Amino acid sequence: MRTHTYTTFVHWDADGGDSTKSYRGYSRNHVIGAEGKPEIAASSDPAFRGDATRYNPEELLVASLSSCHMLWYLHLCAVNGITVVDYRDRASGAMEEDGDGSAHFTGVELRPIVTIDDIERRARAVELHDEAHRLCFIARSVNFPVKVLPNDVRTADESRPRP
Repeated sequence: MRTHTYTTFVHWDADGGDSTKSYRGYSRNHVIGAEGKPEIAASSDPAFRGDATRYNPEELLVASLSSCHMLWYLHLCAVNGITVVDYRDRASGAMEEDGDGSAHFTGVELRPIVTIDDIERRARAVELHDEAHRLCFIARSVNFPVKVLPNDVRTADESRPRP
């Protein structure tokens, strides 16, 4: 068995603000990064006094699930001879707050829309979403359901807007 290690950093500072002298006084803005990669401007969810123009941890979790599914799906299509020309997903996650201020995710839904070049391969392209979901590292690691909703697989001709 191989082990893979991932190292990231998070950096926050008072940036001339009120530090943590009061709950309302400190900025939730921070950066997330990894060596040699661009930083991600992050904050908390606006519901928790964060900056809506920055990514929050909850969005990044949902994006991680969506990205992992997509990467497995593209891999499986490639090894199954299915040519994907476009992949889009509008994923969403639900989180419930508890009375003590803690919270937990209750589920994430992925809604992939895939464009392939061969209509004859549509059925297999749809099936591969189940396999991608089974193999996704992130989905296998969370303690809430991740659903891949009806898979829209179409050809390039079907994806073009109609007059």
